[in-house]
Amino acid sequence: MSTDRTPPGSPRQRVVRVPGSRRAKLTPAPGTTDEPAGRDAEAPRPTGPNDERMRREKPPHY
Repeated sequence: MSTDRTPPGSPRQRVVRVPGSRRAKLTPAPGTTDEPAGRDAEAPRPTGPNDERMRREKPPHY
């Protein structure tokens, strides 16, 4: 019984040996890029009466 859920013949990531390294490397997954995913503009957060003071003050261990 196979645990592979991809249809036969579909492109897959491969494990590639890196010379001189103890770890292997995966090839990029099909349909992906090296660019990180962009973050959406954050919605404004609700503010409370203390928020500005909390952002200004630093804890004693800093």
